[in-house]
Amino acid sequence: QVQLVESGGGLVQPGGSLRLSCAASESIPRLNAMGWYRQGPGKPRGLVARITVGGTTEYADSVKGRFTISRDNAKNTVYLQMNSLKPEDTAVYYCNAESLVRYGTDYWGEGTLVTVSS
Repeated sequence: QVQLVESGGGLVQPGGSLRLSCAASESIPRLNAMGWYRQGPGKPRGLVARITVGGTTEYADSVKGRFTISRDNAKNTVYLQMNSLKPEDTAVYYCNAESLVRYGTDYWGEGTLVTVSS
């Protein structure tokens, strides 16, 4: 069974930067895309950024221009570079992988906490 493990979360000051990493334990069968979602206090989980196997990216409007998603296929890893962090970015960030197995299968990491505060 594929496992996703996130790392890189922590406490940063507003305006600071952080890079999240998500490593899959093995190659994901029929991988379609990988991405990052987040869930802040009192908010539902929502998309932060996503990258398809073809390299197409999409971002939540709230993070455009500040966050960048990238991947290293050889390492089964996806990254999220977060710059100009704001307090409203505080959330648990979850790594996601989309597979086309069984007409759609999602893999999720357990999450890593990002806190933006002075």
